[in-house]
Amino acid sequence: MLNVGLTGGIACGKSTVAKMFVEKGAHLIDFDKLAHRLQEPGQPAWQKVVDYFGRQILRPDQKIDRVKLGRIVFADKKKLRVLNKLVHPPVYREWQLRLEKIGRKEKHAIVLSDVPLLFEGKKTHLFDLTILVLSDPEDQICRLISRNRISGDDARARLKSQMPIGKKTALADIVIDNRDSIARTKKTVDRVWRKLVRLEKTKSA
Repeated sequence: MLNVGLTGGIACGKSTVAKMFVEKGAHLIDFDKLAHRLQEPGQPAWQKVVDYFGRQILRPDQKIDRVKLGRIVFADKKKLRVLNKLVHPPVYREWQLRLEKIGRKEKHAIVLSDVPLLFEGKKTHLFDLTILVLSDPEDQICRLISRNRISGDDARARLKSQMPIGKKTALADIVIDNRDSIARTKKTVDRVWRKLVRLEKTKSA
């Protein structure tokens, strides 16, 4: 099995790239989806997050209001670090369980884990290699405003909270430039996929 970490700046197009890999046969573990599920009422991280940030972050249905929480943590790096410390441990435990389950079913699987804070969290040692999706910052801001229904200032604050993309590029094993057309990105994914298949075979030999 080949264990690949997929990352990039916020709203850089990772989901689009991940979907392309899945269409080729990759397994995908989405850390954002894991984190969201584990912050649902009754789940491991929900109580810890509410205890620290207070019940004012809850919606009437008791679910965490992610827009409200986002405004708090992306305006205060200390609170963002606290949130990550509360949420990341159960997320990584769930990820490990899913990874093991895939490995039992498919010995030669290629698993992509979409990890937004892969480099910030210093988790590269958990993966065989890392792929970075590169995008234009202004495109990221536009996607964030549209996708999350937040203001331009909130979008820029979220972007600023992450490691500069130049530093991420230096840390990544493979870079997929998503600043051009979808067709160009797809060609890059095709080439990278062939490399991943070769690497998995070499690892399993």
